[in-house]
Amino acid sequence: MKVLVPVKSVLDYAAKIKVKPDGSGIEKDGIKQIVNPFDEIAVEEALRLKTAGKISEITVVGIGPEEVTTQLRYAMAMGADQAILIKSLNAVDSDLAARAITEVFKKGSYQLILMGKQAIDSDSGQTPQLLAGYLEIPHASFASKVELSADKVKVTREVDGGFEVVESSLPAIVSTDLRLNEPRYAPLPGIMKAKTKPLEIIELHSLVNDLTEKVKVIKYHSPEARKAGRLVSSVDELISALKNEAKVI
Repeated sequence: MKVLVPVKSVLDYAAKIKVKPDGSGIEKDGIKQIVNPFDEIAVEEALRLKTAGKISEITVVGIGPEEVTTQLRYAMAMGADQAILIKSLNAVDSDLAARAITEVFKKGSYQLILMGKQAIDSDSGQTPQLLAGYLEIPHASFASKVELSADKVKVTREVDGGFEVVESSLPAIVSTDLRLNEPRYAPLPGIMKAKTKPLEIIELHSLVNDLTEKVKVIKYHSPEARKAGRLVSSVDELISALKNEAKVI
């Protein structure tokens, strides 16, 4: 069984993000790009399923400029078998990403897509659902446990007050949540092997005719700075401040 794992390159979540003065984007100079953490969880789950003998091959796919190959190589250093870069120098929204990955899926004999439930940069959380719609296959979201058999996948999902277990036929899409696993670090031997693993580059326009984005970012701006707190001397002063200054009561 072959598995496709979409991987997005995002800014390091530990970095301090600054908006460009004109609001046209984020200052990226000096900030490291990493594998989207939710996608890293998806890669780890695919590796565990392969170790258990449930799947035979893991392909990671990313979209963006050639620099994204760094994150694809990292996923291969973790243990993925091969990678595909859908090359694009322009912005790609969730819909365009889903349409491009749809074509990659159709060209391969994949039975399962494992992917993060969302990316930490846009936080849209739309690509898995759109992908399921374009491919017309089932989608199980927010997976905290994945059990795979020859023709079915069983997914445990955390819901308010408990767990929900859903079962789907294959092919299917499973989007991963934080509690599914803890991704491994790429070992040095894996990093060396990743340099020789196959990485195919496909131009986005060769997969999708219509490159129109349905969602465009108009402007970025930083949140307003929080005002400094102050001490009050009595409950009456606190109530007065909440009522007359903060206007929350």
